[in-house]
Amino acid sequence: MTDAEYVNIWMRPERPAYGPKPAYSRAQITEAAIRIADAEGLEAATMRRIAAEIGAGAMSLYRYVPRRDNLVELMADRVIGEIDVTGMPSGDWRLDLTRYADGLRAMWLRHPWIATVQRSLPSFGPNQLLLIERLMGVLDAFVSIDENLGLVAMLNGYIEGAVREEISSAEEFRRSGLSESEWMARSYPYVDQLVKSGKYPIFTKIVMEARQPHLSRDDQFRYGLQRVLDCIAAALPSTAESPKVPGIGLKSAIKN
Repeated sequence: MTDAEYVNIWMRPERPAYGPKPAYSRAQITEAAIRIADAEGLEAATMRRIAAEIGAGAMSLYRYVPRRDNLVELMADRVIGEIDVTGMPSGDWRLDLTRYADGLRAMWLRHPWIATVQRSLPSFGPNQLLLIERLMGVLDAFVSIDENLGLVAMLNGYIEGAVREEISSAEEFRRSGLSESEWMARSYPYVDQLVKSGKYPIFTKIVMEARQPHLSRDDQFRYGLQRVLDCIAAALPSTAESPKVPGIGLKSAIKN
């Protein structure tokens, strides 16, 4: 397909101006694709498999979604719509960004395949555009648009990195057949040997003193998030003062 022939999926009418009503909708196709991807991964969501899911002919789907890349765009925009940005900006930037971060993480954990989607070239679907308006609106009154882009990129970098690691870790435990506590018990003899060797003082300090690695996944995420929000706060003017969300520091997160 040449550049002259390409039409953005969001500019392409869902149904022709004339002719019979289509038997299916993009929404039906997208929902079927998401169900398959959630259960079996993105690669399993082929046009043939989706067609079988909704009872259509595989080739007929191309009348609704011309390319598989378009299908992935539809899927990504649909799940982005699960992030609740209602009422943003609320006037409390830290609360808004915390709410956004929790929503993005929850969406990724529901749909782990989103971690495999290349998102460096956004398609600007309706849900993504709404998210941009609401999310970047949170800091818009305090910083320039370039500073806003940089701060939001830093926030997204933390969220996506943390959740990718969480998804990857869960998959490794699933493949190993071990729980986290079983894995730690199996690793203990070697870790104990390393500590007793005296060669690795920082590693020993982590093993013997660090409490953050033993937090729940939720508390680990929130602890790191607050450090990122503190960095954002340092870039904002004093007029943007926002109280810290209570109960998410390391001391309060650790259950004694």
